[in-house]
Amino acid sequence: MFLTDYHTHSLCSPDSSAPLTAMAQAARDAGMDELCLTDHCDLLSADGKLDLSFRWAPIEKQLALTRPVFAGILPIKMGLELGEAWEDPAAAAKLVSRPELDFVIGSVHNRGRASGGIDFYYVNYNSEETCYAALDDYFSCMEALAELDCYDVLGHVIYPLRYMNERDGNHVTLDRYWDRIREIFRRVIAKGKGIEVNTCRGRNIADWRPVLALYRDCGGTLITLGSDAHRPNDVGLGIRAAAELVKEMGFGSIAVYERRQPRLIRL
Repeated sequence: MFLTDYHTHSLCSPDSSAPLTAMAQAARDAGMDELCLTDHCDLLSADGKLDLSFRWAPIEKQLALTRPVFAGILPIKMGLELGEAWEDPAAAAKLVSRPELDFVIGSVHNRGRASGGIDFYYVNYNSEETCYAALDDYFSCMEALAELDCYDVLGHVIYPLRYMNERDGNHVTLDRYWDRIREIFRRVIAKGKGIEVNTCRGRNIADWRPVLALYRDCGGTLITLGSDAHRPNDVGLGIRAAAELVKEMGFGSIAVYERRQPRLIRL
């Protein structure tokens, strides 16, 4: 089975200190056939202020150091996790116009600026009411993101649940949001985009089953796999299980990208 980790972070992300060389070696050790570096570029800071400070140079340096070491052994794609693109679509479009860029994850990490803009990580989910208010905003932001052209796949559609349920002990579901998610998927598919299955370092693979069922029902075909690793020990965690789930749910392939163009690899 061809295995890829298309969601990884290096020391070019503010929440990682890992050299790309170490991440690439970990990918090889974990049996990955391809790696994509998707360091963070969030257009909102953690406290909700517009942030246009991102620079490509550190990522280019990491790739220049690492690719020769793994030439012929592990393809390493140049990617980006672009957060909050709807807050400044012109800036987002400029950021992803780089011709050597292979792949872009479009993510929602923060509440919209109209709702304070805080990163979902920093919300205290002390009640179901708080959870559902955050999810209302989360999917409103995702609806805005889905209309743009600056991404290739939607990142971690179930993202806030890792903090609401795993961390803060709630039991919220997405049951009230499936109709909204369906419309988001239809828009994404119509634009030739896809979704990722994000294993959250191997912790929440089963949670993707209803998401994949809905995506298949909408006619979706483009799926990438990602561990969301921020350190070498997490690279590839859950990827094989995610690939097996994708196949079980009726998808015959996963997508890899080069210069923003998808190519399907049979599972």
